[in-house]
Amino acid sequence: MRHPSRPAPAAVEKFAAGLAALFPGPGRLGVAVSGGPDSMALLLLADAALDGAVEAATVDHGLRLESGAEAALVADLCRQMGVTHEIIRVDVAAGNLQSAARMARYHALNAWAARRGLAALATAHHADDQAETLLMRLNRGSGLAGLSGIRATGSAPEGGGLLVRPLLDWRKAELLEIVTTAGVDFVADPSNQDDRFDRVAMRRNLAAADWLDAMAIARSARHLAEAECALNAMIGGIWSDAVTHENGACIYFPGRAPAAGRAFIDKEIIGRIIGKDTSARGSEIARAVARLSRGEPATLGGKQAGVTTREGQIAWKFTAEAPRRGS
Repeated sequence: MRHPSRPAPAAVEKFAAGLAALFPGPGRLGVAVSGGPDSMALLLLADAALDGAVEAATVDHGLRLESGAEAALVADLCRQMGVTHEIIRVDVAAGNLQSAARMARYHALNAWAARRGLAALATAHHADDQAETLLMRLNRGSGLAGLSGIRATGSAPEGGGLLVRPLLDWRKAELLEIVTTAGVDFVADPSNQDDRFDRVAMRRNLAAADWLDAMAIARSARHLAEAECALNAMIGGIWSDAVTHENGACIYFPGRAPAAGRAFIDKEIIGRIIGKDTSARGSEIARAVARLSRGEPATLGGKQAGVTTREGQIAWKFTAEAPRRGS
């Protein structure tokens, strides 16, 4: 493999500006590189924009015979570029293959980034991925959090550090052009052509609907994410005024919340009370809100709730669910 050509200055400048808004530094950036054109383009752009202050890792799930050779392809490119690279081999648990592979991948990448002392981890999700995600979640009836799509920044799953996605304003075609122009070989994962996966089916349908604008859809996801942030700030203010603690119980005064959007606010507050780590779904929280609004008790997410009064106001009292007999 010959040394790859540097991306065009305009592309590097665009990438550097987008990355700086997510990761101002200091520190080295870790780049997750699978060998596909998207992550290969991310590697080229990050190396050029950060003057080599990057390291790369490739997770080999061992799910296909070709995976070892694909990881070696990335390693060879990194050698040509002078980028420190590591191949991480993982075992994938049985069950939902794509979900299990994703969690195994993030667990491995988080451990690698921590071990190498990297300031952030970057992945190559782009505008087409964002559009697919939003449309898939619309089709499932997701709420605002789901419709916010892929976040530009956040914490990596499995307890990781800063995660950045600097390519959400880039189309897949732009990234493919970067690697092609650079003369870089890349991997074509056959699972990306398997219609048994929901995302692949959505990708085909989106490509066939040429009247849909992937960039516009991706911008809508960003606007929804901003709206969710604003609502979370509002809910935080309501929490401070309407939620108290008493002898290990959590007390919520629904009458202190604004009347407009009350059902939404009640669901958000209860969601925070029971905690995000529970298995309760939005529909279950909605049913609990309906019962409490009628003055009936409810059980949810390891909590039992009842209606009481405090200071002359109706209150919903949440306590730990009593242990079952024989347990």
